[in-house]
Amino acid sequence: MALKRRATSKWQGSGAQGSGTLNGVSGVLKDTPYNTKARFENEDGMAGTNPEELIAAAHAGCFNMALSFQIDGAGFTADELETTAVVTVDKVDDGYAITDILLDLKGRVSGMDEAKFKELAEKAKAGCPVSKALSAVPITLNVTFNKA
Repeated sequence: MALKRRATSKWQGSGAQGSGTLNGVSGVLKDTPYNTKARFENEDGMAGTNPEELIAAAHAGCFNMALSFQIDGAGFTADELETTAVVTVDKVDDGYAITDILLDLKGRVSGMDEAKFKELAEKAKAGCPVSKALSAVPITLNVTFNKA
């Protein structure tokens, strides 16, 4: 069974001065604003979202879910998994490109040792559907294991 998820972008105006909104069926994205300033000039994110923030959120969420399944499969249950995904956009030639993704994982799993946690995190990184979709970009995983 294939899953299909949809989101819609509306844009008005020029690339530099225009603006748009993002909407998704779930309602999480409901007329969410985005524009060039929010994408390239506004690091605090207060001016709206941007495609890279959405990619980071999707990657962090997918990775945590994939890791929780890996942990379940090893006979444990995650106490807490917190992943921050950092998507780096750099000027490349005459445009921009996503040049790097960092997954910064902090986790705690009662009864599991750090080596096993790191092994499962690497498997989740490789198997997560979003990681697979973004495989043209280098993805780095930093792991902090907190003993329960």
